Amino acid sequence: MKKLINQLLLCAIFVFTTIVFQGCIKDTVTEQYTFYRPVYATKTDVFANIKSSAPTAIQSVGKLFIKDGFVFVNDVNKGVHVIDYRNPTSPKKVSFIHVPGNVDMAVRDNILYVDCYTSLVAIDITNPLSVVNKKVINGVFPHRVYRDFFPDTSLIITNWVRVDTIISKDAIQSLKRENWGVFFASSASPLAASKSMNGIGGSMARFALLQDRMYTVSNSDIKVFNTTVAENPNYVKSVETGVFDVETIFPFGNHLFLGSNTGMHIFNVSNVDNPVKTGSFTHARVCDPVIADDKFAYVTLRSGNFCGGFTNQLDVVNIANLSNPTLIKSYSLTNPHGLSKDGNLLMICDGSAGLKVFDAANVQNIKLLTTVTGMNTFDVIAINGYAFVVAKEGLFCIDYSQPNSAKIISQLSLNVQ
Repeated sequence: MKKLINQLLLCAIFVFTTIVFQGCIKDTVTEQYTFYRPVYATKTDVFANIKSSAPTAIQSVGKLFIKDGFVFVNDVNKGVHVIDYRNPTSPKKVSFIHVPGNVDMAVRDNILYVDCYTSLVAIDITNPLSVVNKKVINGVFPHRVYRDFFPDTSLIITNWVRVDTIISKDAIQSLKRENWGVFFASSASPLAASKSMNGIGGSMARFALLQDRMYTVSNSDIKVFNTTVAENPNYVKSVETGVFDVETIFPFGNHLFLGSNTGMHIFNVSNVDNPVKTGSFTHARVCDPVIADDKFAYVTLRSGNFCGGFTNQLDVVNIANLSNPTLIKSYSLTNPHGLSKDGNLLMICDGSAGLKVFDAANVQNIKLLTTVTGMNTFDVIAINGYAFVVAKEGLFCIDYSQPNSAKIISQLSLNVQ
């Protein structure tokens, strides 16, 4: 009998302990998270420290710009790499210009224009090893404010520090409320020219130079800057586009070609300070950079991104009547991004399918000449037999002097000094 009582007592203790233990587990459920905590500095300190340093590894390739044999590559939200490509087979990293919050750029004369979050900065790059901050125009890019942060307006985010931690679910909600930082679940992750006044930008650009003006686009407007005196740009005005999903801008002749989620939009800038909309070409909702020449516009449409949609193709549009652009023909592609044209040669960054080189002499019958693989391509600038391509893997130079056998002749890889 005593043995039976002891067994019952042990059983009761076990059941009680199990219930308590399960209750504790319920109250202390934890998960592993990776946080990216912002590091702040004052605007005064940030602008004073926009300067060049020794070349560094490219961390996250962004926009592309070319001027007088030098290639400028944006390192997303970090700054600009200056690369000497006057010998395309042996490029040399010259310097890195630290600009927190930089995603777009342009070069006129010896002045580099960059965004620093909501500000425009004009930097003298005459000596790329010792650049000089010439002017800052504050508040002209309000769309670049971090949506999830409301810091003191005198502060700028200069870096993000990764913090791996194990926290309770209740703590996660607390952190969200306190706006401590961006956080991601452990499975997630944060992505030779001729001498002239103005350089050449890629088709994914939001900055465009035309004569002595610089035009920039946000989601819904065009901003005009007078760059007659390159080192002293002046903000002129903002012009609403009537569109709410503008992505890119391409200058040609007296017109600006804007690519948006839903179409191509054309603005006349004969009056340089007053862009006037002349026409549009609409399509299904997809991302679409655009370039143009005297007769045609070339628009790439792609799916699999924030723009939505399921279309992957090239649209060739007749722009003889700028007020009424009309589709000539569409060509199926894999996942096209940026594009560039040199004479009758059309080059398209077809995502993971590489760089495709086409003969576009007859727009009714554009022919694929060759595909350069080994790159997950993003944007391209083609000039004088060389194509400069930014891809997930880094920066590539491709010799297309023999279009049917275009090939990679040099590469600067990510995370390599």
